[in-house]
Amino acid sequence: MPTTTNPPSMPPTTSPSDQTVDLQLRGMTCAGCVARVDAGLRQVSGVADVDVNLVNQSARVRLADPDTAVADLVAAVKASGYEVIGTSTTAAQRRATSDAAAADEAAERARLRRDAAVAGALTAPLLVLAMSHGAIPGSDGPVGHWLQFALATLVVFGPGRRFLRLALSALRHRTTDMNTLVSLGALAAWGQSTATLLAATFASHVAHGEVHLYFEAAATILTFVTFGKLLELRARHHLGDAVRSLHALVPAKAVRVGSNGEETVEIASLQIGDRVVVRPGERVPADGEVTEGNSAIDESMLTGESLPIDKAPGDAVFGGTLNREGRLVVRVTRQGEESALGRIAAAVEAAQATRAPIAQLADRVSAVFVPAVLAIALLTFVVWWSITPGDAAVGTAVERMVAVLVIACPCALGLATPAAVAVGVGRGAELGILWKGGAAIEAASHLDTVFVDKTGTVTRGEPELVAAEDLQGTASDEVLQRAAAVEAGSEHPLAAALVAAAKARGLALAASDAFRALPGVGVEARIDGHTVRVVKQAAVPQDRLPQQANARAEELAARGCTISFVLVDGRPVGLVALADRPADGAAATVATLQAAGLEVVMLTGDRRSTAAAIAREVGIDRVEAELTPTDKAARIEAARSGGRRVAMVGDGVNDAPGLAAADVGIAVSRGTDSAAAAADVVLLRGSLDAVPLALELARATLHTIHRNLWAASIYNVLGIPVAAGVFAFAGLQLSPVFASLAMSLSSVSVLASSLWLRRFHRGGKLVASHA
Repeated sequence: MPTTTNPPSMPPTTSPSDQTVDLQLRGMTCAGCVARVDAGLRQVSGVADVDVNLVNQSARVRLADPDTAVADLVAAVKASGYEVIGTSTTAAQRRATSDAAAADEAAERARLRRDAAVAGALTAPLLVLAMSHGAIPGSDGPVGHWLQFALATLVVFGPGRRFLRLALSALRHRTTDMNTLVSLGALAAWGQSTATLLAATFASHVAHGEVHLYFEAAATILTFVTFGKLLELRARHHLGDAVRSLHALVPAKAVRVGSNGEETVEIASLQIGDRVVVRPGERVPADGEVTEGNSAIDESMLTGESLPIDKAPGDAVFGGTLNREGRLVVRVTRQGEESALGRIAAAVEAAQATRAPIAQLADRVSAVFVPAVLAIALLTFVVWWSITPGDAAVGTAVERMVAVLVIACPCALGLATPAAVAVGVGRGAELGILWKGGAAIEAASHLDTVFVDKTGTVTRGEPELVAAEDLQGTASDEVLQRAAAVEAGSEHPLAAALVAAAKARGLALAASDAFRALPGVGVEARIDGHTVRVVKQAAVPQDRLPQQANARAEELAARGCTISFVLVDGRPVGLVALADRPADGAAATVATLQAAGLEVVMLTGDRRSTAAAIAREVGIDRVEAELTPTDKAARIEAARSGGRRVAMVGDGVNDAPGLAAADVGIAVSRGTDSAAAAADVVLLRGSLDAVPLALELARATLHTIHRNLWAASIYNVLGIPVAAGVFAFAGLQLSPVFASLAMSLSSVSVLASSLWLRRFHRGGKLVASHA
């Protein structure tokens, strides 16, 4: 089974020193609401940046001035017409605020269920009365009309009061939103019908059947919108499934080993340094280090790696992972929000709260959407009132105007981008791909060049033995045994690789003494009375090496190997060759990227010959070698200046400048925290083969955003003219009842479209982008 002891590198979580304040909000319904909250918060002195998220009903505020009061931020939100459920600046506060938001969402869902049930129960008989056209005795008479009035009034000022209240709040703040449109539509239909009914009651000349009422339209509008909001809230809840599933992986209790033996304790009571028991089938309660036992751990929830990972004393384990086989005792090193799982969840939540640049167009449209719809509705009323003959003029004009008001849906436009980003980020976390936000997803969808680091990215990052041979080219354990015995005194990575290879073959290493390093040459030691040296080829006089040995050394060097000769008492006896081999699947990954139309370029600080050998082996045509970290960044910046859209994949400190310089920086998880901090994407699986998967997920997410925006735009562009009666000459009209149904389903359809991304799987094939 695979083995690993290195924790995955992840971007550091936000700390209080970052001067970031999270606000959990209530009352936003469309992109216009987002724009108002954003503008209000930016007016507060000391605010550096603001991210407002419609899906999560949240705002993240970064402060330039640490003295800025949170109360000023809350006041700004309230002044914009919205409520603040909670505020947080620390990880613990964020968890408490998140819990409060979940409770508030559950309460709102219960209220919507109640309102929807009441509205449905009242609207059903109202529709029967209105649509009976006299088939029900008395339905077209005064009793039937006043019964319609009573039922509609109960709906409008009962379940419908939530929309009226929010519309009134928007009016007090001199703004408009979706609630304004719905309320005006319902009140217009109810008000016109009420006025007509009162006039008919006191005008005895009004004949039977001549009273045109639209009470059913007023009630149906609010009923459908209420049901739509309930479906929307349920769909939004599923957008957070990825984060909730991560938190759910951590067990509620742990078995702690104390002075009095084992005891079961709450997970929150664990302290750093505590020892906990993890039995087969149980999940690890916190990050830690194995102190006793051997087992295989399923880390798929953390890295996406399907195979269990072997664990032994000294190896790291992570909270939430599943113990498959043996009993382990683990010393706790990190827990809660500081654990690997907690940091991933926090990073996912932060990414879901960001907006992709593509959302800016929808934001600009939404800013003027409601005022434009109000103007169109007023114009519709005037036109139909002017062209409709007889007593039906006002009724027809009101019907057309109401249809325009209720079919317009700014919500669908506002949800199109953040909903897709939320699902894409969550699905990425499930696959071991950690996005830092919507901007990274969008940028990753348009790449044409991928720069890759060599060591630890294209290669395994650890040298291994390729050959141990005598001077005639025959494999020789004796040569390896002597070389490893000398190198046992060295701390060099190549020395460790030789020792590991000898132990893997079961070779006993003789004791050595008088070890000394030969700067620029190699090492030597005394073994069994002989002086044994392991040195570079250049340190061996050429006349002492047979031609065959020289040729073999050159052949191995051309394959990217580091060659050392073994000398006993000054006489060459053989050679050892070490190389950092290409990572499993590296060649296939490069081929996949190239087949998708991406140019793959290797950037490395290694020797040109070694880099070229590795590049040939994995199929990379272009190599830039012997580069410093700043050289790498300069190459990337030059490519971007030339119009290329660039990603950089790396894992080390020396890759951080390049990761930061690229359009999209991609860090593999076995790398350093500095690399992860500079990256836009972190691959928790720690291998290059996750890159095509990440790019395909990005493209799938952007495709979903495009589909959502087109659907929302086409819906409004076509729906509003139809509702206004522009195509009435062709018999194409839309009643307020069906207009309200269409509006209610538009937002739900956008959310359903976004949730389809949850079906994205590993089998998705990266294909050439035409974006």
